[in-house]
Amino acid sequence: MKNENSYFGGLIQGVSSLLVGMKTTIKVFFRAKTTEQYPENRAELKMFDRFRGELIMPHNENNEHRCVACGLCQTACPNDTIEVISEMIETEEGKKKKILKTYRYDLGSCIFCQLCVNACPHDAITFGQSFEHAVFNRDKLVRTLNNEGSKVIDKK
Repeated sequence: MKNENSYFGGLIQGVSSLLVGMKTTIKVFFRAKTTEQYPENRAELKMFDRFRGELIMPHNENNEHRCVACGLCQTACPNDTIEVISEMIETEEGKKKKILKTYRYDLGSCIFCQLCVNACPHDAITFGQSFEHAVFNRDKLVRTLNNEGSKVIDKK
């Protein structure tokens, strides 16, 4: 009879497997701990640079952003998380120009794939470090990214 198929062979194999698992557990038990004490360390907690928390539209000190309302981010989004609402205005020179009216972002349906950020030719949007998004009402997850009265940065 083979040793593996016998009763004692299976017993020895089971005990040796148990000892290997216990050895791994004991090594991990005495290793230095890497647990973050959240939420106590909230003030100094820093996520990794490539972390995708929520979509943001950076504005400068003059309340200006880089979005030209081209809609490429909206087209690239696989589940219609982004809605770019634009309007046509007439400049002083008499030319028609499209400007951003509202940039609506639904955090609740975002899958954080970063396709919108990669599609933006002007680097107008990026992912921020914020990760606390628990709400009782899903309507609070729909956000407007452009500030009130903001405008596009003038190219000089």
